Amino acid sequence: MKTRLIWRIAVALGIAGLIALAVGYWVVFSGNTGAFEGERSVYIERAASLDAVADSLVDAGVLGDRGRFALLARATGWGDQVKAGHYTFTAGASSYEILQTLRRGLQKPVRVVIPPGSRPEVVAAVVAREMEFEPDDFLKALENDSLARALGTDTQHLFAYMLPETYSFYWLNDAETVVKKVKEYADGVLASAARRDVHGLSLSPDDVLNVASIVEWESDLVDERPVIAGVYLNRLRDRWRLQADPTVQYAIIKTEGKKRRLYFRDYEIDDPYNTYRFIGLPPGPVTNPSPTAIKAVLAPERHGYFFFVSNGDGSHVFTRTLREHNRAAAQYRRRMRERATAAAG
Repeated sequence: MKTRLIWRIAVALGIAGLIALAVGYWVVFSGNTGAFEGERSVYIERAASLDAVADSLVDAGVLGDRGRFALLARATGWGDQVKAGHYTFTAGASSYEILQTLRRGLQKPVRVVIPPGSRPEVVAAVVAREMEFEPDDFLKALENDSLARALGTDTQHLFAYMLPETYSFYWLNDAETVVKKVKEYADGVLASAARRDVHGLSLSPDDVLNVASIVEWESDLVDERPVIAGVYLNRLRDRWRLQADPTVQYAIIKTEGKKRRLYFRDYEIDDPYNTYRFIGLPPGPVTNPSPTAIKAVLAPERHGYFFFVSNGDGSHVFTRTLREHNRAAAQYRRRMRERATAAAG
């Protein structure tokens, strides 16, 4: 009788143990994600509590059973070790896998795409949309004299080094870190500029970016950019005024806050960026040029052109003399009048 009782107790304890092991395995190692396929990402804020972490995981659709996750997190103390950042989780991940990723800080970088031919405010908004910092933080980094000097340039040129490209950063990287890494990438692209004479001119990397920024705004046609670069380099070489509309447009933006149509009176603006009034390059680039614009300056087309005028379709007519230029400009104005008449009719 006594032996039978002991046996029953042992069996009951064994069954209870097996149940406990099964429940423990279920809590720790069985899949605990929401109903999704592939991957889901989540952002964990700095100093987030365990409840806040669980809320973020649920809101992002990552976590399936909040209770199981919280039970394991509290039982192991791992809930107090979660690190802030951007994480991705694969469908079917267990509570154990999720917590291990969070406590070890195995973050997933975010992709930041910097657009070409933009203004600092636009790039700041685009970058900050993917990062933890605010647009103003990025603008302050660009305006930081100490940072610019440490990076080998000045605040008038630093923005032009924000080359259009797709970059990877950790979500919690600060704005200065982002600016530094993009500048380092730009330095690599421009490495040849520091030791190359172009069109008989000794151009520093800052100078290359300055000319490239004007080329960037002059034409979207990649094939034309080396020709346009050649025009401006011819003018620089022969000490002509650049007479570049983008520099006047930049002066307008500085005072009025946005682009607009240029009028004849605008070419008389007393601003150091107005290259219709001052010889040489403007004080700094007018935008952040794309690699094609930079390449156009480093490898310009060699020709005798000193002028160009729009065809009205995005392309340009290039000329050698002022007489040829005036004739091409008159043809352009006639075409514009004919288009306006046709549109009105």
